[in-house]
Amino acid sequence: MGKMLLGASQEPKDRSVYTMYHGTTAANAHLIITNGFQQSQKGMLGKGVYVSRDRKKAERYPLNINASDRVVLKLHVRVGRVKRIDKDNHPMQYTWSAQGYDTAWVPPNCGMKAVPSGLEEDCVFDPSRIKVHPNQLVLCGRNKMAPNNCFYHRDVAMPLPKPPFYVY
Repeated sequence: MGKMLLGASQEPKDRSVYTMYHGTTAANAHLIITNGFQQSQKGMLGKGVYVSRDRKKAERYPLNINASDRVVLKLHVRVGRVKRIDKDNHPMQYTWSAQGYDTAWVPPNCGMKAVPSGLEEDCVFDPSRIKVHPNQLVLCGRNKMAPNNCFYHRDVAMPLPKPPFYVY
């Protein structure tokens, strides 16, 4: 199935592939590109890889670090079966994957206290459903892991532009 374009406020369709984003550090981006994603062991939706169709959401992560040390990876995500989690204490907030769902989706502005930004968020249980967009590092700040303002991906040096650091 081809990649679908979908706004952050639109509910993802089961078994589709979407462009999504993941915010991390340059060091972790290198590990992800080299070894693939690993599940987070905790989070507001339990185990999985946290991603968003809203690039602005990914740009905020990781929290509590300097914005210039953040990297956002552009991804292709096969969502599989999707469960909507749209309120605090949802009965499947932590059990959606055990109930046969591949992805949990938190819609924007749903009022969940764990999402004060109001931005869309997804949790993908199986990391093999996520691929870094080929030959693209989307966002990178100047940091020690990117000497001379370059980030190396597949042995190709990608010079970083000035803020907002997007490479498309």
